[in-house]
Amino acid sequence: MTNLAAELRAAVRGEVGFDVTSRALVTMDASNYRRVPLGVVAPRDADDVAAVLEICRRHGVPVVARGGGTSIAGQATGTGVVLDFTRHMNRLLELDPGTRTAVVQPGLVLDRLQEAAAPHGLRFGPDPSTHGRCTLGGMIGNNSCGSHSVAWGTTADSVRELAVVTARGDRLWLGQGWAGAPEGLRALVEGELALLRTGFPDLPRRISGYALDALLPENGADVARAFCGSEGTLGVLTEAVVRLVEAPRARALAVLGYADEGAAAEAAAGLLPYGPLTVEGMAADLVRSASVLPRGGAWLFVETGGETEGQARARAEAIVRAADVVDAAVVTDPAAQRALWRIREDASGTATRLPDGSEAWPGWEDCAVPLARLGAYLREFRGLLSSHGLRGTPYGHFGDGCIHVRIDFDLMTEAGIGRFRRFSEDLAELVVAHGGSLSGEHGDGQARAELLPKMYGAPMVALFERVKGLWDPDDLLNPGMLVRPAPLDTNLRFSVLPREPVPVAFGYPADGGDFSAAVRRCVGVAKCRTTPAAGASVMCPSFRATGEEEHSTRGRARLLHEMLAGDLVTDGWGSPEVRDALDLCLSCKGCRSDCPVGVDMATYKAEFLHHHYAGRRRPAAHYALGWLPVWLRWVARTRTAALVNGLASVRPLASVARRLGGIAPEREIPRLAREPFSRWWRRRRLEGADGDLVVLWPDTFTEHLSPSVGQAAVRVLEAAGLKVALPPTLHLSAPPIGAGRSAAADPLRALARRNRVCCGLTYVSTGQLDRARAVLRRTLDLMGPVLEAGAPVVVLEPSCAAALRTDLPELLHDDPRAARLASAVVTFAEALERYAPDWTPPAVNRPVTGQTHCHQHAVLGDEADRRLRRAAGLTGDLTGGCCGLAGNFGFENGHYEVSAACAEEQLLPAVREAPDGTVILADGFSCRTQLEQLAGVRGRHLAEVLAAALESDGRLP
Repeated sequence: MTNLAAELRAAVRGEVGFDVTSRALVTMDASNYRRVPLGVVAPRDADDVAAVLEICRRHGVPVVARGGGTSIAGQATGTGVVLDFTRHMNRLLELDPGTRTAVVQPGLVLDRLQEAAAPHGLRFGPDPSTHGRCTLGGMIGNNSCGSHSVAWGTTADSVRELAVVTARGDRLWLGQGWAGAPEGLRALVEGELALLRTGFPDLPRRISGYALDALLPENGADVARAFCGSEGTLGVLTEAVVRLVEAPRARALAVLGYADEGAAAEAAAGLLPYGPLTVEGMAADLVRSASVLPRGGAWLFVETGGETEGQARARAEAIVRAADVVDAAVVTDPAAQRALWRIREDASGTATRLPDGSEAWPGWEDCAVPLARLGAYLREFRGLLSSHGLRGTPYGHFGDGCIHVRIDFDLMTEAGIGRFRRFSEDLAELVVAHGGSLSGEHGDGQARAELLPKMYGAPMVALFERVKGLWDPDDLLNPGMLVRPAPLDTNLRFSVLPREPVPVAFGYPADGGDFSAAVRRCVGVAKCRTTPAAGASVMCPSFRATGEEEHSTRGRARLLHEMLAGDLVTDGWGSPEVRDALDLCLSCKGCRSDCPVGVDMATYKAEFLHHHYAGRRRPAAHYALGWLPVWLRWVARTRTAALVNGLASVRPLASVARRLGGIAPEREIPRLAREPFSRWWRRRRLEGADGDLVVLWPDTFTEHLSPSVGQAAVRVLEAAGLKVALPPTLHLSAPPIGAGRSAAADPLRALARRNRVCCGLTYVSTGQLDRARAVLRRTLDLMGPVLEAGAPVVVLEPSCAAALRTDLPELLHDDPRAARLASAVVTFAEALERYAPDWTPPAVNRPVTGQTHCHQHAVLGDEADRRLRRAAGLTGDLTGGCCGLAGNFGFENGHYEVSAACAEEQLLPAVREAPDGTVILADGFSCRTQLEQLAGVRGRHLAEVLAAALESDGRLP
């Protein structure tokens, strides 16, 4: 391997990675399979590709071409050298609106092509649900389709010419009329015309096997089309000329509700004469919330196009009238359409968890049958599942007879794997009996290639092997796929994982307390690799900043998987590779909500750091920033905030403090408040509100760094008629709650100040989980009277609210009080909406900009905030993404560039482009600090904005 790596480094201009991290990141795609490669090469051009093939051929090492790594049948994994085209060969080389063609490199992400074509009224027809991260090379290799295939066909229908390098170094331009055909291919085809004319089912979604019928003379002897769907087994694609189609100027989406999926499937064929762009189906067992959908147990998503919105709507309404539905809705608003399509597009991820939380897996993801047989096939498919004791949630391209499904296979035990094989064999026979194709979109790979003889028969499969031999006589390219396949029940990704749960600190309630099951959530659909962030989404800011797979949620999950496997990453919790990949995780929790399968990398990172640094010296920042509540409490207790601020303003002293504390030298040290919030609370004149009691949480940031936020919140809450109290500071047998002061009696106040409630956020984010548990148990002791009173707990800092809602019950899963406190937590806006519903906020009547806090987006939700802003006349939407400071992350040494890049993605441009008079909203201290330090702008908490407006209205003194 050393000689191979050295030769590759000497011969290619692109990066060559034979290190543990590079290999671990590509052991899996989005399938059930895993192979450990020798190394990864990111070629810069076709010359690099040819050099890699020549060297690997000399060494007898196989080569696998890889795009976005979202293949579902295992064809993007291999044991030799993996070619990663996403790093360099990812450009759009040419776009010609006149001929409606584009020249692309294989690593170009589909959405980038769509964005370039859109100003010309054009688009690439096929659009898989992974369009934000799948590549054109991968689409050509799999002959991908997507939801619009009823209108624009498969990728093969959109390919004109292909530039290919063969395993022996020939550079071919493939096209019609035998253009680019390797020697002997034409003679082979012409000798088997009868077999080729009778051996292929007539299906729009027949993807299985090689498309040799494209080489028939009546089909134009199209070598480029025949190459599509060959899964990297015939040659390596380096460039493609593709056709574009005219995009409708306007679209409408008809969502049709049916009693069940059988009724929806049988109705699909009757809609095709109306010329829809899509006919997509899904059933209720796949939808997290059907509140936004029409009534029904299953739905068809039928999209129509037109020159105007009215024309598109009229076509959609005609379809509704013609369809025998339970209920229906027609949507023309683009934002509402996107929200509905996200339900469908996320299905490949959400389907991996059944409604009861059980795991479900691909493997029989996309069989296709003639449309007239779809309803009958679905019923028999459901029956076959039941007969094997399996469950799944079918959905997919009903208009093309193509069904996706994830099934609750047990791929961990010998008995479960045996059932997986028996079911696969039976299902293959069922599909063939209906005249279908084993693959209708994602290719055969290892998952289905072994069963191709059931579909095609031995003579056709033998012909496939002869064709492979002409293109690749050394069997160098992606061996074990399509021809001479590996058994479908070998190389399973879970076979290397521990069979017993590993000891962990968090409870992982959604995964049965099993950290391995939590890591298994990542199936590789790679929504975390989508760039730029879509709408209000957050995940994954570090990947968007660096573009490196190891900084994506999927990449980190892959490394954790390999850590648990132990044969590539061999250091377990001590792994430096895993530590380095997690280092740039912002703990924004965006993946917790944006990942279709709910991967929570912030929790996994905290868990890893907890184990990694057990018995070891931690980075300085873990002590300086992780123990921030302690240091700030000492400053408040000694009343030395002014002194600390003065010392921090002396540059040499501040530089020394940053260096000792592991803080980035580019960062300014925030100024401490001279008077903490709780001290202001104790000396203030009581307002005497008599409404419902709410307990205001004095988080560390509000207490010591932004007391004005707490003061504003108190004034607004009391103006709304609520009675505000702070949590107790001393654990007494029956301490008073709601007296308007600290719960401890005045003579005990000095002692009481030694105990403050804390959400443990800074300890969790730095992986100091033992300390976090101790702090949280003390907090639960102090909050006993609040829990007994059943009072809501208003938390102003979103990250602290999220920690109490999620980290607290998951870390103290053995303490019932944790769940009670978590359920009592409300945001500022939720408190006003729930407990002062008749209160009218002041009319601010100004536009707003800023960013929804990433933890609020991921954990808390911002619906109440949106309604409160509308009621106050604060117009406009906040951006998505993450501010990049993210608590301790942006302050830590070595993180500044990534932190600033995250802010530059959405937040800072939105602030710069805001018109004069715009309110800059930033509820999180980190967000406000980032705005101040990078843009010189002061962001304000919503409570501060409302309090100022109340003062202007004369409703507050």
